[in-house]
Amino acid sequence: MTELSDNKYNRSLTRDDVKFKIWRNAGLLLTYKCSAACEFCYYCCTPEKGGLMTVDTAIGAWQSLKKLSGDSAPAVSKVEPKVHLTGGEPFLYFERLCEILKAAKKEKLGSADLIETNGFWAADDSIIEQRLKTLDAIGMNKLKISCDVFHQEYVDIESVKRLTALAKNILGENRVMVRWEKYLDNPVLNKNLSQEQKNNNYKQSLREYPCRMTGRAAGKIAELFTSKTIEHLKENCSKAFLGAKGIHIDPSGNVFSGTCSGIIIGNLNEKPLDEIWRDFEPDNIILKTLFESGPAGLLDEAVREGYKPKPLYAGKCHLCTSIRNFFNEKNLYTEIVGPKDCYET
Repeated sequence: MTELSDNKYNRSLTRDDVKFKIWRNAGLLLTYKCSAACEFCYYCCTPEKGGLMTVDTAIGAWQSLKKLSGDSAPAVSKVEPKVHLTGGEPFLYFERLCEILKAAKKEKLGSADLIETNGFWAADDSIIEQRLKTLDAIGMNKLKISCDVFHQEYVDIESVKRLTALAKNILGENRVMVRWEKYLDNPVLNKNLSQEQKNNNYKQSLREYPCRMTGRAAGKIAELFTSKTIEHLKENCSKAFLGAKGIHIDPSGNVFSGTCSGIIIGNLNEKPLDEIWRDFEPDNIILKTLFESGPAGLLDEAVREGYKPKPLYAGKCHLCTSIRNFFNEKNLYTEIVGPKDCYET
């Protein structure tokens, strides 16, 4: 059974220090390709981007997560890991999605906790029924459907409604999640509106359902909420990294802590996920600075390289992503600031 003391960083701490938590869940990003290009996307996905996770990468991550979560522990103390399949849009590669679930079933890894989709593909009842019954049979616990002011700029709301209704009938209501369900009955359709009208809808939605200003959300969306100077954003990020019980893994095996997209803390092609957790410590210059000073600590180096600070930011994540976007453009710190698919191009 994995103990907190198995991690290198934790062994350097005193008994009362906050420890680096064991990862209990993982999101597998099958691809950066998506039928949409939502303004709040954490991973800057678009129809033009690519990447496709191999079955071996997905299963290797899943197996490692089970090791970390106490696969050898007594049943009474075992914590089953949760794996969800996402993107991009995983239904663009339905066959690969099925291959991963079949392999997980064969390896006795359990079912995927969630599979996410924006529903772009759900234009035909027979296709919906065939796909959902297939996924149900090979290992899907729940279906999560995106429905919000951002996705409906790209996805026909009638497809989303059709998918939701059939999914609830086939899987049962308790196995279907709609994010956010209020927009299913009262959709906000931004597609043909002016930018000012879109912005008003964005602001109204995000006041009710806030999102983290990372990825593409640190662009136009964040600019609608700027209110803080850098002086107000000097909190460090140690709690965010240490307390994250989950990670995301991209198609190339890059590992991100929580929803901190674009900050690589390891790669599955170099070592297994459980070893990445055991070896993790904030020794890289970027991570060390974020741990100790937060993104404001990266400013001096960024300014020396030519970064021009904004007068106001929406928050700490906005500042961090803005600086990392600059580093990405300059090809700086590429071992941790990347991959480029996570950044606007």
